[in-house]
Amino acid sequence: MSKSFEEQMEELENIVEELEKGDLSLEDSMLKFEKGIKISKECNKTLEEAEKKITILIHQEGEITEENFET
Repeated sequence: MSKSFEEQMEELENIVEELEKGDLSLEDSMLKFEKGIKISKECNKTLEEAEKKITILIHQEGEITEENFET
C-alpha cells in the first residue's frame, strides 16, 4: 500500500531534519538524500496528477459550466 501525500511529505520533512542535524555518516547521509529525492519525485507526480483533475468553472452564455483543466 502506498503512502498518502501527507505521509510522504512528513517523511520528507523528517529526512530533511536528519540531514540538517549533521549527525549522520556520509554514507547514511547519501542514502537519506537519495530516499528524499525519490519521495520528492513521488510527491511531485501526485501534485501533477491532482492538477490534471482540477476543474475550471467557466461562465458561458449566462450559465456556469464545468470543464476539465488542461495544461
